[in-house]
Amino acid sequence: MSDVGQRGLLSIGVFFIILVIAIILYVPLGLVSLYDVVPLVLALSGCWLMGLAGIRASKPQKYERGPFSTFAMGLLLIAVGGAWLFAYINLLYSLAVVLLVFGALAIAAALKRK
Repeated sequence: MSDVGQRGLLSIGVFFIILVIAIILYVPLGLVSLYDVVPLVLALSGCWLMGLAGIRASKPQKYERGPFSTFAMGLLLIAVGGAWLFAYINLLYSLAVVLLVFGALAIAAALKRK
């Protein structure tokens, strides 16, 4: 199996684990409400994309999305999931999360090596 196929299979496995974590936090433990499951899955998927960016940086492929782009998509997923989670508490917290992620993305873009 090619390296890209292995990463795809790894991503599918991690996504299933993220779903299981969200279901366990909702059903038996009751730590999150039903409205928090989807934003939690989005935020955890963003964390996985940031980890995947590190894997891609170690072995870049020729015609594959770059590691910085994958890292940026992970940050944006975390921003969407975090803003959605905090929207039930206070909209200012949602705005703060989005601004924090955009600031981190701007710093990462400025420090990006060519």
